[in-house]
Amino acid sequence: MKFPRNAKILRSHFDVAPFAAVFFVLVIFLMLGALLPTAGIPLTPPAADLPGMDQPAISMAVDAQERLYLENQIVTERVLANRLTVAAKGSRAPLTLVIHADKAVSYATLAHLSLVALDCGITNALLATLPRSATTGQP
Repeated sequence: MKFPRNAKILRSHFDVAPFAAVFFVLVIFLMLGALLPTAGIPLTPPAADLPGMDQPAISMAVDAQERLYLENQIVTERVLANRLTVAAKGSRAPLTLVIHADKAVSYATLAHLSLVALDCGITNALLATLPRSATTGQP
């Protein structure tokens, strides 16, 4: 049985207007999506030109209200100490604690966190910083 074909192959010029309209709507959605807030805490680390590190590390954060964060969760000092102890015992090489602290965090808090890490078996604690701005030379 032979079916009649009524459909014709596109023989006119290609119309770009519908595709352009869809493209610009997509661009608008992407631009609006960039304005949405991202999850996390706002930190403003100090700026410095310091070298990186080549040892295994565990990272934690301290915000301006001096709340402690480990593995993207708010933790108490006791929970932090327990997790650092477990991480230090489970690591083959000596661990380094990288502290991502806001500028407003006091030096006493940073020193206390370094001592907590030392008690847990982590002998090296570093403060994470941002590189200096190349245009102004200021933090």
